[in-house]
Amino acid sequence: MGEIISAEKLTELRAEWRSVGKRVVVVRGAFDLLHPGHIRLLEQARALGDILVVAVENDDAVRATSEPDTRALRPATPCAERAEILAALAAVDFVIELGSGSPDEWLERFSPDVIVHGGRGDVPGSAKSDGRSRSGAKTVAIPLEPGYSTTLLIDRIRQLRR
Repeated sequence: MGEIISAEKLTELRAEWRSVGKRVVVVRGAFDLLHPGHIRLLEQARALGDILVVAVENDDAVRATSEPDTRALRPATPCAERAEILAALAAVDFVIELGSGSPDEWLERFSPDVIVHGGRGDVPGSAKSDGRSRSGAKTVAIPLEPGYSTTLLIDRIRQLRR
């Protein structure tokens, strides 16, 4: 079972992991209404290193990046609960809640070995075209699982309520 931890404590642990050669992978996202696509993404990300850290976007960030037609409903699950659910998954070692500061600044300070992004071939705000982040981390895009998304789940719920 994983642990919910502060970004500061995680950065301290990172120095220890680096000294013993542990490969650290970070996945950043909303993870709202967890579904099989999320689970498969996390399992694939875990296979890329020794330690998997999930950086959960706070509620304001989720709302700001949601599809316009679902924005009023997002997040469906508060950040603290999303973090707790993620920490319970076997693939996840640590979970942090991203605050109001820049996630890219935190990623640069934390300096993981790999940054995983589900979907497109870019990692918003942090990837360069050569597959490296500003911090030098390798960036990996894992394709989304067809048929799974939080927006689709919300649409399905709306249909059931009609």
